[in-house]
Amino acid sequence: MTTKSLQTLETQIELLVREHLASQQLSASAAVERAFSVAAPAVKRTAPRQPLKYRSRAEVAELAERLFEAVGSSPGETMTVIAARVGEAVRVLRQPMMRLKETGRVRSAGARNFKRYFPMAVAKSV
Repeated sequence: MTTKSLQTLETQIELLVREHLASQQLSASAAVERAFSVAAPAVKRTAPRQPLKYRSRAEVAELAERLFEAVGSSPGETMTVIAARVGEAVRVLRQPMMRLKETGRVRSAGARNFKRYFPMAVAKSV
């Protein structure tokens, strides 16, 4: 082979390698873009938290009375059923139920989601 043909062959090979590298670089960057667009977590926008609302003792006592009436009208029910009767969330009724149990007006049987509530007979004062 002549020197001229070796230089031409060398030039063609270099050109072919550059084209191949350029196309590989484009496909690799496209693959990276696709991967990051799929894996990017969605921005979760939450509403600002509401300030805590504390209930007065009178409100808790009134809620406890409504709760006691609901337990009396449906003994042996779970808190979700009782909460639906009272018209409040289960979470709201936790403190009034605790007060009723402390005073001995209500007893519970079971654990966690299977807990049932029963009214206690309260001795009448003469």
